[in-house]
Amino acid sequence: MESLVKRRRDQASSREEDSFGVQPRRVADLAMVPNLRWSSTSLCKNRRSQYLFSNCEKQGNLSSWIPDNIKKKECIYFVESSKPSDAGKVVCECGYPREKHLEEATWPHTFQGQEWDPKKHVREMPTDAFGDIVFTGLGQKVGKYVRLSQDTPSSLIYQLMTQQWGLDAPNLLISVTGGAKDFNMKPRLKSVFRRGLLKVAQTSGAWVITGGSHTGVMKQVGEAVRDFSLSGSFCEGEVVTIGIATWGALHNRESLIHPMGGFPAKYIMDEEGQGHLTCLDSNHSHFILVDDGTHGRYGVEIPLRTKLEKFISQQTKERGGVAIKIPIVCVVLEGGPGTLNTIYNAISNGTPCVVVEGSGRVADVIAQVAGLPISEITISLIQQKLSMFFQGMFETFTIVEWTKKIQDIVRRRQLLTVFREGKDGQQDVDVAILQALLKASRSLDHFGHENWDHQLKLAVAWNRVDIAQSEIFTDERQWKVLRELLGDSTQPLYSRPRSSDRQRLLPVPSIKINVQGVSLRPLYKRSSGQATFTIDPVRDLLIWAIVQNRRELAEIIWAQSQDCIAAALACSKILKELSKEEEDTDSLEEMLVLADEYEQRAIGVFTECYRKDEERAQKLLVRVSEAWGRTTCLQLALEAKDMKFVSHGGIQAFLTKVWWGQLGVDNGLWRVVLCMLVFPLLYTGLVSFRNQRLQAEGGLARIRAFFSAPVVVFHMNILSYFAFLCLFAYVLMVDFQPQPSGCEYLIYVWLFSLVCEELRQLFYDPDGNGLRKAVIVYFSDFWNKLDVCAILLFIAGLTCRLMPSLLYTGRIILSLDFTMFCLRLMHIFTISKTLGPKIIIVKRMMKDVFFFLFLLAVWVVSFGVAKQAILIHNERRVEWIFRGAVYHSYLTIFGQLPTYIDGVNFRPDQCSPNGTDPYKPKCPEIDQARQEPMFPEWLTVLLLCLYLLFTNILLLNLLIAMFNYTFQQVQERTDQIWKFQRHDLIEEYQGRPPAPPPFILLSHLHLFIKRVVLKIPAKRHKQFKNKLEKNEEAALLSWEIYLKENYLQEQQFQRKQRPEQKIQDISDKVDTIVDLLEMAPLKQSGAVEQRLASLEEQVAQTATALHWIVKALRDSGFGSEEGVPTLVVPQKVSVGRDPELDSRSKAEDPGDAYHVNARHLLYPSCSVLRFPVPNEKVPWETEFLMYNPPFYTADRKDKDLVDPVGDALEPLSKISYNAVDGPLDRRSFHGVYAVRDGLPLNPMGRTGLRGRGDLSCFGPNHTLQPVITRWRRSLDGAICRKSVKKMLEVLVVKRGHSEHWMLPGGSREPGEVLPRKLKQVLRREFWSSFESLLTQGTEVYKGYVDDPRNTDNAWIETVAVSIHFQDQSDMELKRLNSHLYSCDKGMAIRWQVVDERIPLYDNHKAILQKVAAWFEAYY
Repeated sequence: MESLVKRRRDQASSREEDSFGVQPRRVADLAMVPNLRWSSTSLCKNRRSQYLFSNCEKQGNLSSWIPDNIKKKECIYFVESSKPSDAGKVVCECGYPREKHLEEATWPHTFQGQEWDPKKHVREMPTDAFGDIVFTGLGQKVGKYVRLSQDTPSSLIYQLMTQQWGLDAPNLLISVTGGAKDFNMKPRLKSVFRRGLLKVAQTSGAWVITGGSHTGVMKQVGEAVRDFSLSGSFCEGEVVTIGIATWGALHNRESLIHPMGGFPAKYIMDEEGQGHLTCLDSNHSHFILVDDGTHGRYGVEIPLRTKLEKFISQQTKERGGVAIKIPIVCVVLEGGPGTLNTIYNAISNGTPCVVVEGSGRVADVIAQVAGLPISEITISLIQQKLSMFFQGMFETFTIVEWTKKIQDIVRRRQLLTVFREGKDGQQDVDVAILQALLKASRSLDHFGHENWDHQLKLAVAWNRVDIAQSEIFTDERQWKVLRELLGDSTQPLYSRPRSSDRQRLLPVPSIKINVQGVSLRPLYKRSSGQATFTIDPVRDLLIWAIVQNRRELAEIIWAQSQDCIAAALACSKILKELSKEEEDTDSLEEMLVLADEYEQRAIGVFTECYRKDEERAQKLLVRVSEAWGRTTCLQLALEAKDMKFVSHGGIQAFLTKVWWGQLGVDNGLWRVVLCMLVFPLLYTGLVSFRNQRLQAEGGLARIRAFFSAPVVVFHMNILSYFAFLCLFAYVLMVDFQPQPSGCEYLIYVWLFSLVCEELRQLFYDPDGNGLRKAVIVYFSDFWNKLDVCAILLFIAGLTCRLMPSLLYTGRIILSLDFTMFCLRLMHIFTISKTLGPKIIIVKRMMKDVFFFLFLLAVWVVSFGVAKQAILIHNERRVEWIFRGAVYHSYLTIFGQLPTYIDGVNFRPDQCSPNGTDPYKPKCPEIDQARQEPMFPEWLTVLLLCLYLLFTNILLLNLLIAMFNYTFQQVQERTDQIWKFQRHDLIEEYQGRPPAPPPFILLSHLHLFIKRVVLKIPAKRHKQFKNKLEKNEEAALLSWEIYLKENYLQEQQFQRKQRPEQKIQDISDKVDTIVDLLEMAPLKQSGAVEQRLASLEEQVAQTATALHWIVKALRDSGFGSEEGVPTLVVPQKVSVGRDPELDSRSKAEDPGDAYHVNARHLLYPSCSVLRFPVPNEKVPWETEFLMYNPPFYTADRKDKDLVDPVGDALEPLSKISYNAVDGPLDRRSFHGVYAVRDGLPLNPMGRTGLRGRGDLSCFGPNHTLQPVITRWRRSLDGAICRKSVKKMLEVLVVKRGHSEHWMLPGGSREPGEVLPRKLKQVLRREFWSSFESLLTQGTEVYKGYVDDPRNTDNAWIETVAVSIHFQDQSDMELKRLNSHLYSCDKGMAIRWQVVDERIPLYDNHKAILQKVAAWFEAYY
């Protein structure tokens, strides 16, 4: 077989194929070579100067590093070949002429007379061909090249590419293989292939590896790169195409030889003169030229390429914090026998392949049969396909070999992807390549969610959102949020702030939004003067979604948030703050609408809470939320000006309760005022208390509770303020003496108490926000500003009043100050439900008045100036100018017309002719002759009429209309506004000292002693800000979440009840019904086909069973040979064989009913190739005349325990088959097996290999597989369940070099009960106990095992015994765990959850599946 393969490879026709090796991906991790990113290939004119020095330095590094590390091969012994060269020259056996050898190679030496041997006569020397390559006449594109020995380690080549050439490690490796001769492709398919290949290479950061020559599939790839570069979207380094070619088969290679490196080396493509050699393709970016010391021989690069691709696929690439092994995919175009070998090796090693249908030959043959069941891929079908796509005849052996390989390729459909242009929804090759990798990843076995993680990492590494959406995030799976989804485009969510960085994203009470950074800074609080984190990912993601205008995402995150009311109010505040910075009107309106939606959500959840439990709902209002800056829901609503939320009945009830303190809210106000005036009435029960103890008892506690209630403090302050105003008015009007009287001194004391109270409010900072923050909060209130102005004005008046010369001025200032103190009454009466809304309306109307005054001033000034200029000539007195131009014009609006405006009422004695009388206006222009005014009366009258028309009729009515509009607008929300503003007054008097001014000075003195002298810190009253214990807070938030879910369900139900939603639902249902009606015929036909297929399978099984019965009766001597019915068995189902023990691929294809692993062409642990056995030739009953399998029996160390070695029959004649042969039981579980030529025949059919193989004995090799299981339990001891079923754990072992785990069973030594493998993980003292457990176990399977070591004459049969520990406290289980150990350091032991993805050998998985079914457990 080896000679046949070698002969075909060495034939001249091998030039037509390019069988590039593809390696397995399931290999051990190797250390990734460091990657240093740099490149010296840029020749861009605008960068040439800045890179000149660095390129020279890099060239120097290459010139020293490459010769020291990279070698070439050179013949050192000239042996004349019997075949001359194409030019008729005498050449060596290596293919080179004499002049190409070193001088010493032609001298007589010790090799004289020996045959030329490449292992002896070729040696390694420092390479002399490396550097930059430029293709003459084909532009200025520069590539990299190197000549190296075929024995160069892959790690060294990878280091060359990443460190010296400066290539980034790939995210994907694409190995393109196929025909090495030029072939024709359909123009559209060629375009699709080129576009797709380069797209996947560009978007995923892949390396494309080809043969590097300018012919065949390599030429197609090169032209794809060329077209891509000419399209204008090409930038250097985007597409890495690496050509791995044979140095000895390269035309014009002499131009590449530069011992110190070619920078650049100029290469000429001469296709016409290349002869049987080949030229490099000018569109590849890097070339690896493999040298074995020979000339003109193809295929030298194949082993090195295979090793290099294998090594690269073992490296780990990290991107964005995601580490993943570099995936590899094989892309196939056209091709011949060599290409088929490449595909077969790739599939066998787990490498996915993409076959492009329509490209020709092998690719089309595989594409044609890829969708067929294995049973339909017959020798005749393959022969038919070969004759269709190939020219010429094939040998019978070749057809059989191709059939076997194609069957094995198609059997692993999860690794085979056929790209059909325009079919199956495929549009581009890039999608097919990435889909092939994901499909292969899904087929791999992994523990837990490693398979999901692998696919996510692939999607992140490729940066292909479209592939992730279509292939990974499907409806059938539920995925967790993983960091791999974010990639390297994000920043860490939490970055530790600097010590000086104290800004909070949402400081209280003012919310500031910082949107300048890439990542949001998390909220953090102050604790003991230091900034500490408040880590809440849900909150931070919610803020990010709001700021980034991700509306739907924000809704989802809010629905998952814990502190949902506070979160909704915070979102409302953020959106309102952002709207202030928004210039676009539409965006501003959208933000305000969204802010209102979040306010409605907060109202909805709070309503649900308030309906359920009023007291707990009110706790939610004042609970301190650490996540939102140590604020409360009520405070957030006030900061966001969410009036609808604050005016909620539940919140107003809470404020009312706070307002009345410990008094009952049903007390009449007259009772409270009466008890204030005559406090002994408190003991008569005139007022009621909410606290039953206060209601029942008396004493000072009742008096203290009464006078500390905010409602009593408020009315006491009202009475005190009225007394202050009355006394102030009395002093101003009656008792204002040059020397202050006693009443005036009392006013001074009274005002001093008011000043102290304002200072207390200014410095009141229970939250520790700092003086600056406290001042900002204080002056944010309009009434506080008014208080400060009144106090400062009083101080100014008092200062003037104490100066005798300014006594009158002081009285005037104090009189004006009295007006300001009276205005303060408006704030006091905002608590009144009757007067409060009216005061709000007046406040809003004041804004309208200011706008009206602006319009009025235009008309007043324009008319006044015109009138003054017409009537009066050169008035120089400023006060009379103002009177004439402004004052008189303003009074005219109210009916005070100027007396001389029309000249009728003009009297000279009422004016001053020269303007000298300070008490009379200057006279208008006068006619001295007639002593009459000379101004045009008609003009002044006309101006007056127009002025009155616009001011009295137009502007005044406009003002009335504005007032009316404001009244109607405010009246609708007056109740909300009043309720919103009511909170400030209640909070003020709730924290105010009980005593009214001036007696409040005693409270201030007490407060001064506590804060300044005793250093007792201020504490906020718990009624407005309450810090709960952790357990209480957790219970309250859980209750809130529960009611939030009720609210969301109610909202969803209401949405469904809307007419628009009902119409949409009906439309969707109609579409679904239409789709079902369209699919109904297809489903019916499919169901019929499925039933027919099931019937055919049952008939086949029945025929097989009857065949076995007839055969058994005949062998037992019943009946005669005559009349025996001939049963045709369409599909052979092996007798006694458990179908579940087939490979997984067979489960995908029910027609593949024969052993599969036992027919793999490459026998494990050696280089022996099996004779190809297609499915139809497996049964011994089927004629297979050319069947001539090789004989192989491994030479084992334990010769005493195995059957004799060799194919001689004499030593084997003493073996007794179908019987107990000494210590060995050679009986089969499947009955009597046939013996031919002294060797037993495998009861399951042909395997392609004779002899004992790697097994111990001929015939059945019996093994034992104990399946040790227990229930998987949670931390509390409960049995875990998945899909309702209980979950099992199984004991598995693994050897260090293997990637598969296995059951702790296997072969046994003669006379022993326990398998060798089990003894290696179990202490000797527990062996006897385990033997008793085996006897008590349950046998779940007995029969043939499809093992790759099986041969025609030796096979494995096993007995699987289930040992299950029902109780976790079982003493035997505890003893077993305590006696588990590994005598071999390379062997691992573990309890593993039973799952279909567990990476066990296929036959072990089938046994485990039967055990799971036995216990009705999850699998």
